[in-house]
Amino acid sequence: MTITPAGAWLAGTAVSLLGTQAMAFALLWASAEGGAPLAALTLTAVTLPRALLLLPAGALADRLGPWRVLVGADAAAATATLVFALLLAAFPGALWLIPPAALATGLVDAVYLPASATVPRLLAANGLARVMAGRQIAAQAAALAGPALGGAAVTVAGPAPVMAANAVTFAAMALLLARLRRFLVPASPAAAGPAARSMLDGVRVLAADPVLRPALLLTTAAAGFLLPVSGLLLPLLARDRSWTAAQTGLLAGALATGTGAVAIAVLTRGAWRRAGLVIPAGLLLAAAGVVALAVVRPPLPAALAALLIGAGSGLFATHLGPLFLARAPGTHLARTQAVVVLAQTLPLLATNNALGALAAPLGVPALLLGCAAVLATAAIAGLGTRALRAM
Repeated sequence: MTITPAGAWLAGTAVSLLGTQAMAFALLWASAEGGAPLAALTLTAVTLPRALLLLPAGALADRLGPWRVLVGADAAAATATLVFALLLAAFPGALWLIPPAALATGLVDAVYLPASATVPRLLAANGLARVMAGRQIAAQAAALAGPALGGAAVTVAGPAPVMAANAVTFAAMALLLARLRRFLVPASPAAAGPAARSMLDGVRVLAADPVLRPALLLTTAAAGFLLPVSGLLLPLLARDRSWTAAQTGLLAGALATGTGAVAIAVLTRGAWRRAGLVIPAGLLLAAAGVVALAVVRPPLPAALAALLIGAGSGLFATHLGPLFLARAPGTHLARTQAVVVLAQTLPLLATNNALGALAAPLGVPALLLGCAAVLATAAIAGLGTRALRAM
């Protein structure tokens, strides 16, 4: 069986994501020994660079070419991770090393993300949906297995060996990317111009496109009001309804199963036609699942609601991502992807804090219904947008 370049990249990405998730858990677990402030500082050190540097990183990738940025970022990540692994091995009780290690991870992550998001178009322009579905499956598998692997490893050996192992995955990914470079569809070089204007060009391109503009608004709505359902509101709802940890895990697994089933279907059979209809329809399906989750009380019907949310999320994500990549100009691939990632990051930060503050006075079911109302409104607006609907 011959492995395609896209398949090789997906395999390497899966291993790299697994190592990153394991290391992230190991760092957070170790930082928790120093108390909540140190753990919070560690999380901030990872997320803050992403919010600040995504737009400059997108401009850099379009200017230098995504492949140079990817190889350089992986090499830098391997070096920095190995250095901090050696420092933590030499000074095992030095918890103050963990936030700088997390900051180094966040810096490299911010540079890496926009360039990495362009790879499916550069390797498989005619199979975008399948490659992106494969990447989604790899990310979900890593998110499930990585913390368990990192938890077991940090318990036995501490964070230093986990970081050293992740440094190996970064180095291996850099070598793989270097070998895959000859299979690339060359990206169009970005025109030279003022740095500030170059950074904002991704925003201008998306805002001017009659299809990508509403797609970006749908992305923002989903990030702000769909992602918190699984990450924040589901655990709070479980506490509110006295579900056990096993029952709550069943709901989380049902949601992941729905998303994964759609991703596997797209990977094996390809995307549905008329992505412009599937995207808002998926968001509407997820909204219906959120309503059901808010009103049903027994765990089993709630798990079916979670399955519905996952299926809607999967339909939304597997068709939205390829749309952004396919329509973006070749000169602005990384910059537009940087804006998309930023549109997923900032609303989530804002609504997580707002929903967390409102959970006690309003109740979790009311917040779920509010999220569903926003999602349904956004989906209906998307269905009413002629340019998007025609895709």
